[in-house]
Amino acid sequence: MHVKDVMTRHVQVCTPDTNLGAAAMIMWKNDCGVVPVMNDDTKVLGMITDRDICMAVATKHRLASDITVGDVFSGNLYACNPQEDVREALKLMRAGKVRRLPVISANGTLQGIISINDVILYANDEVGVTRSELCYEEIVHTLKDICARRIRAAA
Repeated sequence: MHVKDVMTRHVQVCTPDTNLGAAAMIMWKNDCGVVPVMNDDTKVLGMITDRDICMAVATKHRLASDITVGDVFSGNLYACNPQEDVREALKLMRAGKVRRLPVISANGTLQGIISINDVILYANDEVGVTRSELCYEEIVHTLKDICARRIRAAA
């Protein structure tokens, strides 16, 4: 099974100049928790999450409308391509401890997003599945690795 078979295709984006209030509204209107951050050349620079927005507003003590996505989002980008096997995408999610990956074509254009939710909804829930379909056990192991606590530096 390929990433293109599972991914969400219609994705809204923002730029580093977008304020956090507007980014949050994109998430609200599209029932999602992440938005790809793109530059003017339509290159994906990173992702901003609902948690990023919440933590920025709480720690910067400023209004969401006064903080830009560029002030907050991480430049660490984990991404996959539409032809990649879903299992490879799951490995990347585990390695990066991320629940969502932008799907980027060979020419660098955004094709969609694949999330752990997409994979779960697509998985086969039959016990003892031996064919090439994903089973719940593989996904649970991925989710467990993603959710493992990160070691925080002492403040």
